[in-house]
Amino acid sequence: MQYIKPQSIFTILFFTALVFVQCSNTVPSNVAKSVLSTNDSTPKDTMKVIKTEEEWKQQLTPKEYKVLREKATDRPYTGEYESHWDSGIYVCKGCGTELFRSETKFDAGCGWPSFYQGIDSSKITEIVDKSMGMYRVEVLCSKCGGHLGHVFTDGFGTPTGLRYCINSTSLGFKKKE
Repeated sequence: MQYIKPQSIFTILFFTALVFVQCSNTVPSNVAKSVLSTNDSTPKDTMKVIKTEEEWKQQLTPKEYKVLREKATDRPYTGEYESHWDSGIYVCKGCGTELFRSETKFDAGCGWPSFYQGIDSSKITEIVDKSMGMYRVEVLCSKCGGHLGHVFTDGFGTPTGLRYCINSTSLGFKKKE
């Protein structure tokens, strides 16, 4: 009888659990219709938007699709909201989720709309982004998974010290009445 080292057993169990978790969280790629979470006890503003790539392509302009779904970036100083100072709320262009208040927008001089705080931390997902040879924190809409931009800790002079550097293409705007 062959002896198995405890470390090997741990490794096997760990990877088995990891595969199980990954498989239980995947959405079939053949989902044909847009689906909102159907758990009736979940507040509507926390329901996830799940769409096929074809549905996103039908809803979004080609540029919006590139930014929100393929993580492209606006060229600096070209976005609609970079020099926009009206009072209101900035929303996700993909699903309409309210993300940032105009009161938290500031001129960071970076060429993209910058905010020092989101409306609610549950509406924004932050993940590590090691693409392009850099270490950054990517910002996604928690509801639809749309790429918004990145958050940096160089928001000097702001109440939070943060700078949410967001693509104008990812945003819509609801003017304050």
